[in-house]
Amino acid sequence: MNKISTLQRNLVIFGLPLMIVCLMVFIVNSSMFQNNTEVLAIGITFDLLLTVPVVYFLLIRKTNIPKTTVVPFLILGIVVCSIILPVENQYYLNLFKTWALPVIELSIVSYIVYNIRKAIKQYKLNKTQSFDFFTTLKKTCGEILPKGLVMPFVTEIAVFYYGFVYWKKRRLKENEFSYHKESGTVTLLIAIIFIVGIETVTVHVLLSKWSHIAAWIFTFLSIYSGIQILGFLKSMLKRPISIECNKVYLRYGIMSETTINIEDIDAIEITSKDFEKSKENRKLSILGDLESHNMLICLNKENTLIGLYGIKRTYKNLALYVDDGVRFKNRILSYQRKPS
Repeated sequence: MNKISTLQRNLVIFGLPLMIVCLMVFIVNSSMFQNNTEVLAIGITFDLLLTVPVVYFLLIRKTNIPKTTVVPFLILGIVVCSIILPVENQYYLNLFKTWALPVIELSIVSYIVYNIRKAIKQYKLNKTQSFDFFTTLKKTCGEILPKGLVMPFVTEIAVFYYGFVYWKKRRLKENEFSYHKESGTVTLLIAIIFIVGIETVTVHVLLSKWSHIAAWIFTFLSIYSGIQILGFLKSMLKRPISIECNKVYLRYGIMSETTINIEDIDAIEITSKDFEKSKENRKLSILGDLESHNMLICLNKENTLIGLYGIKRTYKNLALYVDDGVRFKNRILSYQRKPS
């Protein structure tokens, strides 16, 4: 019953604003619009830019749906309005884009920055928990953006942040563990960046003899790939594995992560033996066999591994590399020995 009522409620919440949008599209394509273009264009503009977001807001104001989800409906209104209205009837739409849209964009950015700063302050007040930019950014953007856009947007921002903004050396706490110093991954990624740089120059010269546009497109994509790899590499240095509040936070930069309740750990073993990959057996590293492992964590129930752009995979046994594997294992065992 709860599922049915929730479905019905969501149909009303999302269906009514979308019905208004569809109605506006229908009106524009009707003969009525042709006969009263100027007047109806103004009405349609205000309905798409104001009525739709306001109606949606009124429908969600007493629900758990974040109020910031009004923004996607506002963007939808702008896009639809730009498409269906003739250019000569977009005066008020252009006014909105010129004056109101920048304010909205600035408000969104300010909201994200505010939440991140708030998380940092909370972290400073409570030193028992670690502040993680990537996690905070995901949570904040999850309140603003549609679910499908959160991870792609967050990943791109995080790549830039870790690659070019976050240069301060990260000092590990007692409950944190690095995984990049001995695994050889950093060296491998640096080598890949170096190879990408050389290949970009070579291929650009060759392609330019055929097409300058193709050459520059390839060069842009190569530079973008290099920036991505740099961001991935540096995120490994800044996002250590941590154990806190009876949970193990396993991270591999911003490329993959999972959270394990210590009570769900059936066994933890220091081993570098190969193991057969399956739906139950996974590696924390996205590099697969290119990177070795020295730890194997076996769970008593399935858990979820979140990869790049939010791709989820289940597992019961997870192989990973930890620089100080012995200390990592002992700390988990010490938590398990504590009385509940």
